Amino acid sequence: MNLPNKLTIIRVILIIPFTLLLLGGYEGFGMFAGIAGYTDLLACVIFVVASFTDFLDGYLARKYHLVTNFGKFMDPLADKLLVCAALICLVDMERVSSWIVIVIMSREFIISGFRLIASDNGVVIAASYWGKFKTVFQIFMIILLILNIQNHLMQMITTAVTFIALILTVVSLIDYIVKNKTVMKDGGK
Repeated sequence: MNLPNKLTIIRVILIIPFTLLLLGGYEGFGMFAGIAGYTDLLACVIFVVASFTDFLDGYLARKYHLVTNFGKFMDPLADKLLVCAALICLVDMERVSSWIVIVIMSREFIISGFRLIASDNGVVIAASYWGKFKTVFQIFMIILLILNIQNHLMQMITTAVTFIALILTVVSLIDYIVKNKTVMKDGGK
């Protein structure tokens, strides 16, 4: 197994301590009694590290020609698992509205369906710039929501970033569908 694929697996594994810390600090599972005041911060650090592995594994795979079928499948899945786990935890913690998370997760399922149909027809669909902007803003949004800094300015920034991420989510979905609509017609032929 090459390094980019190992980084992808590490990202999936990091979801476990991330969610335990995030919800453990919130719900008070008792296992984090000694670090109770720092669980959000530690969860945020793990989220940032996991998010960085997404950039790093893609960079290494492209630069050193280490792209594999496993990586093509697992990398986007690992990204979705990380983001969805974070968003579900944040809904439970009442830091983000469930309707926002439903829109974001729906986009991910729709795109996954498109990619599945495309791959069945031998079509590779590359990520667009809209999708990349969406990802950056979603990660930034999640970081701000985890940190939950309680002052007026930071709350305004968090709200703005959340709505920018939401808008980019919808725009990237529309862009994706428009650019790849032939995939749905006669198997992309």
